[in-house]
Amino acid sequence: MEKFLLISAGAIFGANARFWIADWAAQKWGTSFPIGTLLINISGSFVLGFFLTLITNRVTLDPGWRLFIAVGFLGAYTTFSTYTYESLSLIQQGQWVSGLLNLFGSSLAGALAVTLGIALAKLF
Repeated sequence: MEKFLLISAGAIFGANARFWIADWAAQKWGTSFPIGTLLINISGSFVLGFFLTLITNRVTLDPGWRLFIAVGFLGAYTTFSTYTYESLSLIQQGQWVSGLLNLFGSSLAGALAVTLGIALAKLF
C-alpha cells in the first residue's frame, strides 16, 4: 500500500505540473504549435535521466523516492521521458537494434495509433 501511495502522490504533482506548464506555454506563445508539450517532454526526459543516473551511480536514496519521482511524478508528467530513457539505455548497453526499434518504433506506432483512434472515433 505504501508504494501505491508514493506513486499516487507523485502522480498528483506530476499531472498538475503538466497542466500548469502547458497552460502557461499556451498563454505565452499561443496554441498553433504544442510548445507546452514539447517543453514537458524535454524537461521530463532531462529530469528522469538526471535523477535515475544520480540515484543509480552517485547517491543512495530510499527506494520510495524512485517510485515518487520517476514512476509517479514523471509518469504523470510525461511518459515520453521513460520511453527516451529506456531507448537510450538500450543503445548505451550496446543493444542498438532494440534501442532504435523502441525509439523509432514507438514514434511511428504512436502516430499510427493516434491516426487509427481518430479514424475510429469519427465512425461514432
